[in-house]
Amino acid sequence: MRIAQIAPLHEAVPPKLYGGTERVVSFLTEELVNLGHEVTLFASGDSVTSANLHPSWPRALRLDPAIRDPIAPHMLMMEHVAQRLDQFDVLHFHMDYWPFTHFSRQSIPFVTTMHGRLDLPELQPVFDCFSKAPVVSISDSQRRPLPQANFVRTVHHGLPEKLLTPQGNPDGSDRSYLAFLGRICPEKGVDKAIRVARAVGIPLKIAAKVDKVDVEYFEHVIRPMLGNGVELIGEINDSQKAGFLSGARGLLMPIDWPEPFGLVMIEAMACGTPVIAFNRGSVPEVIEDGLTGLIVEDETSAIGAIARLDTLKPQAIRRRFETRFTARRMAEDYLSIYRQLDTLHHPSLRLISGDKPVRA
Repeated sequence: MRIAQIAPLHEAVPPKLYGGTERVVSFLTEELVNLGHEVTLFASGDSVTSANLHPSWPRALRLDPAIRDPIAPHMLMMEHVAQRLDQFDVLHFHMDYWPFTHFSRQSIPFVTTMHGRLDLPELQPVFDCFSKAPVVSISDSQRRPLPQANFVRTVHHGLPEKLLTPQGNPDGSDRSYLAFLGRICPEKGVDKAIRVARAVGIPLKIAAKVDKVDVEYFEHVIRPMLGNGVELIGEINDSQKAGFLSGARGLLMPIDWPEPFGLVMIEAMACGTPVIAFNRGSVPEVIEDGLTGLIVEDETSAIGAIARLDTLKPQAIRRRFETRFTARRMAEDYLSIYRQLDTLHHPSLRLISGDKPVRA
């Protein structure tokens, strides 16, 4: 198939450091190319891909200090896509509701993966208006606030099978600390992770970024909690994640929001590292309690769960990752959607031969 992948411009594809959506777009794009499809990636010019890259802006917006209006580059990219419709069999957007108004009026099949939270009140009238626009959820729990949306399927994220692998002793006997990976903000619960680690007397290493909007939270809440066994490493890239996660007895994910998916959970699983996560959003869909992690309700139950981490075996966790969360499985799921949409837009002709219709 001739497939267009349209990514946000805030980060490169893949991102140099933090960036969940753009990282998933990269994994999907590369796997589709590996499967023999002709893929064009609309993304920032500093993206790296084996697909055909259409650089809709020279560099990722987050790294461009001259950018004051991020909407303008995205509007330009949408027009670039619209001018090239005859080059594709299907368009796959990763930009929330951006494509609805224009591409719902075109004949080419399109689909949008919703990567963020959907419980915002301003989304209700948008999906009331565009109730036929086909969208993909990244977890079943993500769908709940928008029952009127045209969800065609849930596709869980996946990672390249060899991107992250367990390091160190296979039995995990050399794992010595707890880990937090992602972004420092109130809803991710870094403060809770620190309190849990301190309560059980195990060092905590935090590999995370601080966005501009969260600087005040970091300075007033998190920075005073650092030290005494709590170490802030900062942002890390994919080449550093395997060592970081493989050295951890467990990954703490004490979230306080309806997490749409949580890529960090399957990154930990790829390294054979169990996850202790609060029962929010997608967590029960991703974590198999007692096998790949432990699902808890609050800090008190998280503290109690730490003692059970050693009962979860790295080899078994890694096997479940390989079964459920590879990029190949994700790509095959999306290809099924593309073909379904293509069939709906271009139904095969039916010839009449005698009394029986014959499919052309």
